[in-house]
Amino acid sequence: MNRRFIIASGGTGGHFYPGFALGKQLRKQGLPVLFIVRKNDPAAQTLDAHKLRYKEIDFMGLPRSVNPVRHLKFWGKFVKSLWQTRAILKQFRPDVAVGTGGYISFPLIFTAHFMGIKTAVHDSNARLGLANKICGKFADLFMLGLPVDRKVKKSVLTSTPIRREFADRVDRAALLEGLGLSPDKKTALIVGGSQGAKGLNEAVAKTIKTTNGWQFVHITGERWFGIMKEEYAGMNNVAVLPYSHEIYAIMKTADLALCRSGASTLAELIYCRVPAVLVPFPHAAADHQYYNAKILQDAGCALVVREDKNLAANLQLAFADLTKRGGTRKLSAMRRAYNGLKIPNPMTASKEIVKLLRNL
Repeated sequence: MNRRFIIASGGTGGHFYPGFALGKQLRKQGLPVLFIVRKNDPAAQTLDAHKLRYKEIDFMGLPRSVNPVRHLKFWGKFVKSLWQTRAILKQFRPDVAVGTGGYISFPLIFTAHFMGIKTAVHDSNARLGLANKICGKFADLFMLGLPVDRKVKKSVLTSTPIRREFADRVDRAALLEGLGLSPDKKTALIVGGSQGAKGLNEAVAKTIKTTNGWQFVHITGERWFGIMKEEYAGMNNVAVLPYSHEIYAIMKTADLALCRSGASTLAELIYCRVPAVLVPFPHAAADHQYYNAKILQDAGCALVVREDKNLAANLQLAFADLTKRGGTRKLSAMRRAYNGLKIPNPMTASKEIVKLLRNL
């Protein structure tokens, strides 16, 4: 008998892609799967493209302000989302409900629990999000993407699933030549997330101009592409991209990465074993990106640079340490340090999670 699974996923890429990878693995094993996403979530486009079924619910995050109108709107949508979720559960009749973080998980996990459906939660970060802290009280299984600094009941460290494309073989020479770069030079990947990052982009531009002998692939985000393209005018050691669907190939080609420290990015770095300079997003809830990054820094796989008024100067110091004389030896040591991380393989995480869910 095929068990049926329902997954609440969406919002940021860090919440969506682990659930997306899990959903594809469930379908690959012939198991019926349905996604729940919030109304008008861009994640629905990806689900459509991969022919994964989904239902929308009308919900919003808990307001962080004291605006009474927003709070009234929240509670109205909260009650509505519970009724919508209950109707979906009665129609689909899943055996297991899974939440992958973010506020969209709560209506599913809460409602499924009280309908007698087994529940599981996955949190990718080193600091648990508010929604998952609450969902954990109703979960039969709590899966962790990274080690956390508190005891979590019924928990198991699974790592965070990543897309299958990261396992594909890459022709390094062809990839770099296609970007107008040399296959013979050390290459650094710069990426600030799918939407880009203004402060990080500006600081990186200054760093690149002071780093000799290296070449760079800078993924700027659509908003900043024109500005950064102009910034690098006349420089033949920088490939500037607004976005890349082949991030997996570029990351596997890179000798060094400079990026944010969202959990999905860290899972990709762990799988590809890329030495990194990590710049945590300074406004992340509970500063969770810093605690994510600290795990790799403590293991010797990365350096952490805080985003503050000294960001450009501190990035230049970090790059000088890794790219000048003796840098190659340091990069090799950072790559080897991934062997000491006691975190399961992100590429097999979705298979292991499916086993855990089937055991429920």
